[in-house]
Amino acid sequence: MTLYKPKFWNRKYSVFAIVLLPFSYILQLFLYFKKTLITKYFFNIPLICVGNIYVGGTGKTPTSIEIFKILKKLKKNPVILKKKYLNHFDEEILIKKKTGNLITNKSRKSGVKYAEKLGFKSVVLDDGFQDFSINKDLEILCFHGNQLLGNGFTLPSGPLRENLNSIRRAKIIIINGKKNKNFESKIRKISSQISIYYSNYMPMNIKQFKKDNFYAFAGIGNPENFFEILIKNRIKVKKKKYFPDHHIYSKADIVKMIDAAKKENLRLLTTEKDFLRIKKLGLKNFKYLSVKLNIEKKNQLIKEIKKYI
Repeated sequence: MTLYKPKFWNRKYSVFAIVLLPFSYILQLFLYFKKTLITKYFFNIPLICVGNIYVGGTGKTPTSIEIFKILKKLKKNPVILKKKYLNHFDEEILIKKKTGNLITNKSRKSGVKYAEKLGFKSVVLDDGFQDFSINKDLEILCFHGNQLLGNGFTLPSGPLRENLNSIRRAKIIIINGKKNKNFESKIRKISSQISIYYSNYMPMNIKQFKKDNFYAFAGIGNPENFFEILIKNRIKVKKKKYFPDHHIYSKADIVKMIDAAKKENLRLLTTEKDFLRIKKLGLKNFKYLSVKLNIEKKNQLIKEIKKYI
């Protein structure tokens, strides 16, 4: 699903949010019955779920990759399992590139069974916090410090899949961004048992972009987070363009930006995920920023993960 996030999702008070509240209540009621009535399936290998309650742009996939690397060091022969969506092929390519081990399936339950059959000793679920059909040994929730909860409402009034009380199911929360004591306090009031960690993106190839002026574009969950990394690292972004999350680029999209960049003597720059979506078009007039997720207090996180595997 391609998605432009409505601006009112980030406003504390909005007429649109209030008007849509009845639909939010209906969706949450449906989720409640789904959670209550569904039969949960248990597996013989540990499952670690990396999910979110804020729709998109929280760093699930980079975090899943880091958890995979931790499990690999712990000799747990892991694989990442991702539910099959036709327009998520960019994330699939990225995971394969970074880990080599990926299973996709329309059913997570079937995917885990297949992982067991192949002899994997642990599974990292990239997304799936709202999938109540399978038992997870550890649930990790991701938030981005720039968005956190948005306006605090659930879909469609706001950007949350579930309300904040749902974090009780998680044991670990990873916040991408600066430390936020107020948000930590809000979490602790709901569950004092949750461990909170922070992460940040480390640009890997930033030096090659220091001299030129750029036309930056992105079609990810929260494109503004990508632009913020560029500005923070003093990359000269003269022009920006937003696309919806998981946008399927056409050749016309790219050619139009190439022409616009040439007129202003700019170079095109995008994210690695966007690059992987565009690569098949055979166009080479743009660069991508490569980033690595750095998790603070990683050794402490590893010790905690060991308890569940």
